[in-house]
Amino acid sequence: MSTGTPQDGTPLEPPGPVVSTHWLAEHLHDPRLVLVDASSTLNRAQEALPGAVLLDLDGAFSDPSSELPHTAPPAEQLTAAARALGISRTSTVVAYDAKGIFASARVWWMLRTAGFDRVAVLDGGLPAWLAEGRPTGAHAAPPAEPGDVVLVPRAGSFVGAEDVARALGDPGATVLDARSAGRFAGTEPEPRPGLRPGHMPGAVNLPYTDLQDAHGRLLPLPQLRERIAAAAPEGRRIVTSCGSGLTACVLALGAHLAGREDVAVYDGSWSEWGRPGPRPVAGPEGVSPGPGSPRQE
Repeated sequence: MSTGTPQDGTPLEPPGPVVSTHWLAEHLHDPRLVLVDASSTLNRAQEALPGAVLLDLDGAFSDPSSELPHTAPPAEQLTAAARALGISRTSTVVAYDAKGIFASARVWWMLRTAGFDRVAVLDGGLPAWLAEGRPTGAHAAPPAEPGDVVLVPRAGSFVGAEDVARALGDPGATVLDARSAGRFAGTEPEPRPGLRPGHMPGAVNLPYTDLQDAHGRLLPLPQLRERIAAAAPEGRRIVTSCGSGLTACVLALGAHLAGREDVAVYDGSWSEWGRPGPRPVAGPEGVSPGPGSPRQE
């Protein structure tokens, strides 16, 4: 294990946007590492990886002015929230999830698209760590000394409903929906009340679990490329969506690993599109435009 910061200030470079449990175990006590538990509130576990701090996607890392769940915050809030966890310009951040790879990819997407490159997701998350018999403990308290990172979200990394509507009508774009096949078809209930069943007409279903193996780790790169290309042919822009903007980032991560860089995440996802209103929905009984007139841009 690393035991201190090099005298020359060399940053700790992760091997890529996804790190293995072995790599993390080797660098667990490196002072340049900030390890965050990004588990959603419903999936959060009491046990934590040693030294991990909680990163609250429903709290400090969410826009309080939005009526939608865990919407990306503005630059000032994102910077302040990251600094409060001790994230500095020279830090390396690894995010993990108690469910595997679920919400952790959203931390990767938010930081990376805000100009912070040394961020990675733990492959397999907490389940993979536990399966190998590695140690756990309680969550660590945030450091007394805040970090100094500056985060500026890149325009277009998160998009809204009107952008998605344009993408649905663009032959050069594909909207990928990360929800399960049943929710996409509208044959399974939505976990959030009040949402219409079904999907956006023209969207393509690619459940986020289809990018993972039976143990919750990401598929090997050749298989990732195949599955992404089968859903969104090469050369097309990709917009990812899901229930509330979390697992859409798993698809964005998979697309990035597959070499697809023209990617955006629909932040509101089905929590916005599926609400009663004018946006069209394809469900078990065909396409419904919803009450009211189509929204004019």
